[in-house]
Amino acid sequence: MGHPPIPPAASSASAALAPAGPSIWWWALGYYACYVPYSALTKLVTSSSAHVATPPVRGLELLPPSVMASVAATFAFLFATGWWRHAGRRSILGLKLPLPGRLTALSGLCSAGIIATTTLAYTFSGLSLVLAALLMRGGVLVIAPIVDRLTGRRVRWFSWLALALSMASLVAAFASSRDDARMPVLAAVDIALYLGCYFTRLTLMSRKAKADHATNRRYFVEEIMVSSPALLVAIALGALLLGGDTGAQLAAGFTSFFTRDVWPLGLVIGVMSQGTGIFGGLIFLDNRETSFCVPVNRASSVLAVLTASLVLAATVGSAAPRRDEWLGAVLILAALAVLTLAPRWRR
Repeated sequence: MGHPPIPPAASSASAALAPAGPSIWWWALGYYACYVPYSALTKLVTSSSAHVATPPVRGLELLPPSVMASVAATFAFLFATGWWRHAGRRSILGLKLPLPGRLTALSGLCSAGIIATTTLAYTFSGLSLVLAALLMRGGVLVIAPIVDRLTGRRVRWFSWLALALSMASLVAAFASSRDDARMPVLAAVDIALYLGCYFTRLTLMSRKAKADHATNRRYFVEEIMVSSPALLVAIALGALLLGGDTGAQLAAGFTSFFTRDVWPLGLVIGVMSQGTGIFGGLIFLDNRETSFCVPVNRASSVLAVLTASLVLAATVGSAAPRRDEWLGAVLILAALAVLTLAPRWRR
């Protein structure tokens, strides 16, 4: 017996209404609170520093322990909140089990790709923490109105203004990162995959969710049931089947990584990564248009990365954010102010 179909997305008019349940700004705060330690610790353990064991952890080596922690955090969250009951049921051998539908499973696979590519983006030498974040965030900002156009959702004037301010922050960041313009090829591939996964995921969400509270909760639960477990399976297969340095790094993540002094940090990174996934998914599933939700999500993460950079500069002597990066942060704050205040003025 298959799943009942997920109801179609709400109309443009209903999508403009505030969602049931907690405000999107509470989800944004949770996202920020998880993203600060996630990005700071990832950069710390993968960079040469007197404050962590040497040599630094390689990017692919960090994936297995962090994803294992993400899987544990996912199911701990679902059972602690009782949200696992919102998943659709499917009959297998006479038992009705909570399992995802086809489209939510696809969205979960895209989310798995986002988890992996985000973690890797912060591990490339020669690519600053802030620039990596802004490249990814800026790409998703460009995608947002495209998704709204494809799915028939109206983009209101303050969402356009917030998008413009967020894009202006990227211009400022690129100006400050002139010396980092020669981005590693693998970093470019990683970011391209990240954006492709986001485009597919946001399109599916806009078409099949962002409607009533029950539909959104079901979509959310079914997606996170797939994302981290699917990524862990892919990583394990890679460790077993891939040769060369790639396979060796993945295998080390399952074995020798746990002999390093920093292995607890790898698990904390995974838990915080899943926290960003949980809060980020709840932001995107808000009933309002994608061009409203994306700036909220992106601004939270950019401010979190800026905070992480300040923490690393104060604690381990990493490079502090530059003047133009501060300008970018101010523009992001302006975008958040527009998204917060304009709907109130409109009412």
